Amino acid sequence: MRNPYAPGAGQRPPELAGRDRELQQFEVVLERVARGRPERSMVVTGLRGVGKTVLLNTFKSMAMQRLWGTGKIEARPDRSIRRPVAAALHMAIRELAPRHRAPERIEEFLGVLKAFAMRDTSAAKGTSHWSPGIDVPAARGRADSGDLEIDLTELFVDAAAVATDLGVGIALFIDEMQDVQVQDVSALCAACHELSQNGGPLIVVGAGLPHLPSVLSASKSYSERLFRYARIDRLDREAADLALIAPAAEEGVEFTPEALDALYEAADGYPYFVQAYGKVAWDLAPRTPITAEDVRVAAPEAEEELAVGFFGSRYERATPAERDYMHAIASIGDEPVVTAEVAELLGRKPSSLSPARDSLIKKGLIYSAERGLIAFTVPHFGKFLRSQPI
Repeated sequence: MRNPYAPGAGQRPPELAGRDRELQQFEVVLERVARGRPERSMVVTGLRGVGKTVLLNTFKSMAMQRLWGTGKIEARPDRSIRRPVAAALHMAIRELAPRHRAPERIEEFLGVLKAFAMRDTSAAKGTSHWSPGIDVPAARGRADSGDLEIDLTELFVDAAAVATDLGVGIALFIDEMQDVQVQDVSALCAACHELSQNGGPLIVVGAGLPHLPSVLSASKSYSERLFRYARIDRLDREAADLALIAPAAEEGVEFTPEALDALYEAADGYPYFVQAYGKVAWDLAPRTPITAEDVRVAAPEAEEELAVGFFGSRYERATPAERDYMHAIASIGDEPVVTAEVAELLGRKPSSLSPARDSLIKKGLIYSAERGLIAFTVPHFGKFLRSQPI
């Protein structure tokens, strides 16, 4: 019952270890925007299970502590960002509205927001008049052209103007940003570019897989200079130990040095795995300190939980052809592999494997590390596949 470890999707661990640099970077962004200085939006990238969503949620809390307006969405490849962004900005403005001395300014913006939301051309028939609970008439001639790049730019500029009135900022957080549709990525970059030029206090903070920078760059060449990029990876030994030791100490529990050695070897520094192995080791250890023997006994149960929840659920989503493709990648190794080598192993032409590769990329199971190279988005996925029957 007192187990402090939290191996959940996006669930904040009791000790957010090893992310001080990223937290300091975001603190600088918030401070610069508060002082009216020009600042870039921010993008966090990394593999599954390294804590991107946790970091995004922590950034959101930091912005809220400064009384910023905040909103968050999770991108989906089958959905335009128009409605989710409208809902997120509605939430952000609702946070600011009680402190604004001019209610008509809020109503004016909400009219623009409603017009923006109602111009969703991808909406199902009969739902075009959807609005996020806004009781003001839709404005005309602002953010309602139907061209997302124009509309999003105008909406962001107007939202930033409301925040300027209060001397604060607005932060829009986008999780799974690599799944934003291609045309929407272009619109998002254009809107951020406009904000960066006029110094509006609205920033976009995204999180996504390692290939997200290339997705942004393919959309707008200037995106490389538009965002502040932070790549997060596995924890070093000191941070991984801290993630285990600090929460345990609060409950009067310790680990032997040998137990910490065994846990680091098993988890390989990946934050999700650190929490998963730590949780099971705690549950099965009869007393403190937790020993290497406790870790040895706990490892099979932790691995079984990961095999079902972390690896298995993703493997089950793949078709037989996609599974063959993934098994071929895994048999070559754990580092990014050459697509031509995968085709050769399967005895197929590279072009004939493009549908399987593209589908796996869309499902978020693999990513293109660079041209001609592919890798798994999930750490240790190759090891898992090698243990599965082909």
